[in-house]
Amino acid sequence: MKTAARRRAIRRIITSLGVPTQRELADLLTDEGFAVTQATVSRDLKELGAIKVRGQGDEFVYALQVVRRDDGGLERVLAEFANEIKASGNLVVVKTPPGAAQVVAGSVDRSGLDGVLGTVAGDDTVLIVVDGQRGGSRLAETLEQIGVG
Repeated sequence: MKTAARRRAIRRIITSLGVPTQRELADLLTDEGFAVTQATVSRDLKELGAIKVRGQGDEFVYALQVVRRDDGGLERVLAEFANEIKASGNLVVVKTPPGAAQVVAGSVDRSGLDGVLGTVAGDDTVLIVVDGQRGGSRLAETLEQIGVG
C-alpha cells in the first residue's frame, strides 16, 4: 500500500491508542494489511514528527506534536521560543521555555539549513550539531537573524 495511506493509519493509531513501541505499531499496521518493518515505521514516525510522551501511568507512548502549520516556519518558532542562542565549536545550544525544545528542534530539522547534522531536544534545551569545527558560531548568527527577522 502507499506511503500516504500507511502514514494516515499511523496518525489514526497513535492518536487513538497508547502505542509504546515501534514493534507494537508495526504489528498493528500489519493487522490492518500494511506490510511494514520496524525501520519503515521508524522513518514514518520521524517524518510525521512523532515524539514519545508520558501516557497512562509511567509508560511512554508515541504522540504527534501539535504544531500549527501556519506558524511561519523556523522564523516564527525561533521568535516565539528561542530565549537564548549560544555556540561552541561545532555546537549550538538554544534555550527555550519548558516544553518547547521539541518544537524548536523539529523546526530546525525541517528547515534544511546548511551544515546542520542533527538536533537533540530535552525539555527546555536544544543541542544542534553543525558540520565543521567553527560552524556553530555561523549557525548561531543565522538563527539569531532568522528569529529577529
